[in-house]
Amino acid sequence: MSTSLEQAREELRRRQGAGARYDSANAPARELAWARTGTAYFARKLNELTDEELYGPSLLPGWTRAHLVAHVGYNARALTRLCEWARTGVETPMYASTTQRSAEIDRGATLPARALRNLFAHAEVHLNVEWRDLTDEQWDHEVRTAQGRTVPARETAWMRAREVWVHAVDLDNAGSFRDFPPDLLDELLADVLRAWARREEKVDLVLAPTDRNSQVTVGEGTGPTVSGTTADLVRWLTGRGERRLTSSTGEVPEIPRWF
Repeated sequence: MSTSLEQAREELRRRQGAGARYDSANAPARELAWARTGTAYFARKLNELTDEELYGPSLLPGWTRAHLVAHVGYNARALTRLCEWARTGVETPMYASTTQRSAEIDRGATLPARALRNLFAHAEVHLNVEWRDLTDEQWDHEVRTAQGRTVPARETAWMRAREVWVHAVDLDNAGSFRDFPPDLLDELLADVLRAWARREEKVDLVLAPTDRNSQVTVGEGTGPTVSGTTADLVRWLTGRGERRLTSSTGEVPEIPRWF
């Protein structure tokens, strides 16, 4: 006889006992699921690389894969600090400064391969502990991102989700936007548009996903229509190339950066 997901969860909790940690009822379940599956995806692409390959180039200009792994590891620690801020009320910024953040990544990129892999794994465990320690109320406590935006602590789950999924592709180890969950792709597309809106970027185009039943109008919608799968559109919108896209003008337009 099949068992419902909720029954399975209750059975797991019973087996794990009273000392186990769980997400609170007010936690952002969808975003946390994306973050955790994305972490597993990043870990798989990372584990497929040899130690020597870790120091080869990533898809990000000027960064090796070691830079990227260090960045993803230290990002988990930075988000942990935001969760600690939400939980304790004591201000703990993501980074002391942009200079400190850059220097930390540069140093991390020189770590031995084993240390880099441990950084990624241990930082992720710590972040999950902090997420599971947040109460219903604390998920809505406000913190400040490295970009200076004031957001509720629940935003950390989305910040981590986009970090691990997109940078798994940046490892340049056969990761693909086509592996992403469809609803995550939709949210990434929306995230790019929100970033442009915050910066008041002047963008005028129509996005026509070939695997969706609707189009997305950006600006007045009088610019070119860019067509492709949602995965290929999101890859382009996030600055990872325009392969397999077509434009009504014959040329895919230049667009503002995501971050």
